[in-house]
Amino acid sequence: MILFSPALAGCFLLALAASYVWVCLASPLRKVPGPRLSLFTSWVLKWHEFRAHRTQYIHRLHLRYGPAVRIAPNEVAFASAEGVKEIYGSGGSGYDKTEFYNLFQVYGRRTMFSTLNKQDHAKRKRVLADRYANTNVLRSASLDGIKERSKRFVDRCSKSLGGSIDLFICKGYSGFPTTNDLRSLHDYAFDCVSHHLFHPYGSDSLRNEEDEKIMRQVAFDDSLQNRLLSYYNPGLHAVVKNILALFSKPRETPLADNLVLSATSKSDPLEFTLLSRMQDKNYDLEQLDMAAECTDHMAAGIDTTGDALCFLMWEISQPRSVHVQKRLQEEIRSADPATPFDKLPYLDAVVMEGLRCFPAIPMSLPRYVPAGGRTIDGYYVPGGTIVSAQAYSTHRVDQRVFPEPERFNPDRWLQDAGDLDRKRLFFAFASGGRGCIGKHLALAEMKTLLIDVYSRYSTQPEESMTDGDMEMSDQLISSQPRGQKCWMKLVSLEGTS
Repeated sequence: MILFSPALAGCFLLALAASYVWVCLASPLRKVPGPRLSLFTSWVLKWHEFRAHRTQYIHRLHLRYGPAVRIAPNEVAFASAEGVKEIYGSGGSGYDKTEFYNLFQVYGRRTMFSTLNKQDHAKRKRVLADRYANTNVLRSASLDGIKERSKRFVDRCSKSLGGSIDLFICKGYSGFPTTNDLRSLHDYAFDCVSHHLFHPYGSDSLRNEEDEKIMRQVAFDDSLQNRLLSYYNPGLHAVVKNILALFSKPRETPLADNLVLSATSKSDPLEFTLLSRMQDKNYDLEQLDMAAECTDHMAAGIDTTGDALCFLMWEISQPRSVHVQKRLQEEIRSADPATPFDKLPYLDAVVMEGLRCFPAIPMSLPRYVPAGGRTIDGYYVPGGTIVSAQAYSTHRVDQRVFPEPERFNPDRWLQDAGDLDRKRLFFAFASGGRGCIGKHLALAEMKTLLIDVYSRYSTQPEESMTDGDMEMSDQLISSQPRGQKCWMKLVSLEGTS
């Protein structure tokens, strides 16, 4: 029959292809710079995503094409202050999130992070924001808990003197018999965030091996390919998920689930905790909603703070940064012990530069352009287009704001000239009304630990470590050292015991 003739089928497919090409060529996005192939297909981008190279791939495109670059037929990446302000700050909270954030639902519930539209986000943020305000983080009940856990971590580090310690995933220290008696920066971050979430029902992974197992379930997620495939092609994922699990297992967190579900069932957490706030009857939250929110914050708080500290301590331990470490030690040791961490300008500069060079969340944060389209950084972008910025690039592309962007240089944050421009492009905690709610908690944890470490020790890289070990491995959310290790040596400073 003529209806099923190969010639007719071929003509039909040719017409479909021609129609698709015409639509792509007629797209307003053709005016946005980018690889020619990106006007027709997203497969190149997806290939780099599945290989955990998305951040570096997009950054290379920015370096080649500029601060606005087309990365797929319906997706544009920006690395300019104008782009960041429009996408994440217009109307207070910027554009709505894409379905990509469906991957981060917990227990089948949407958390503040995984809400898609601004209205739902604003409603949940009204519940949570008070407990992450700087005034609450600096309350003695909250801050004393961070200080206590920092001292526990430093006490653990003292066991490595004469050998080396892996600050990333601590399994022991070289030069001595292997032991599980040490803990990593991620244990410290875990204990701090769980303290803030539901003290006194949080974790003690720095001293308790069972709690340390919980931390490892929540951190170090290796389910990148599984989660991306379920996002891009749920049907195909359903068919191949069992095979894919042989290479990239879906995350399973039974111990962490037990911890959170047990903690959120308690009715008397301390007043400064997030759980105390959520249990207020005015907010009418079910326990599973509270548990989902706590699990989400716990996972985010472990990887981000742990990874950021790991990269930062590695950098200031390098011979090229020995002057930074010495200056930091001088400021810390010369200050009155009662000096608040936010009154140490060089410490602040070191942390800011660490987060600029090694943002804990370097990934793109995708949003939908609202109906009717918008002009972003000089380019008209139709409604429904996916747009994003990534911290790794916003911190590097504009060299008028960040000269010598690959050089670790805390001094840049001590200069008055250009301060506003630097802050506008600083994207480590995202931007706008949907920026990182845990910013003040993370900074308190980082600065407290750096004070405790560098008031007593200097740090040096272990000889077996290579630059390749500490290259950024681009995970779905956070970054981590590609070698999944960070072996360091600690040396006591004069006048300390």
